[in-house]
Amino acid sequence: MSAILTTPGMASQGTLMLVVYVVIIGAMFYFLSRPQKKEQKRIAAMLADLEVGDTVLTTSGFYGIIIDITEDTVIVEFGNNKNCRIPMQKSAIVQSEKPASASASDDK
Repeated sequence: MSAILTTPGMASQGTLMLVVYVVIIGAMFYFLSRPQKKEQKRIAAMLADLEVGDTVLTTSGFYGIIIDITEDTVIVEFGNNKNCRIPMQKSAIVQSEKPASASASDDK
């Protein structure tokens, strides 16, 4: 009975629709994962560019200054009293800011 209802043109049309749906779903996954990959590249570049003296923001919300850098850890100094130095992983750094140059502060 189904052989009577199905014509050769209908089968190729169903296959074409399946291919269109697969392409659309693939494109959706690509465009949804793109911002995440872009953010990962930005963070990797920021971590590679860290230097001693940079002001950083950690994942816990603390601001500090980098005192020492090793392969995958940094020592960050928190506060003004110079007694709070904590080693942490580089991955715990969310944001970094280079110190203002001496010539920029002399102009003010």
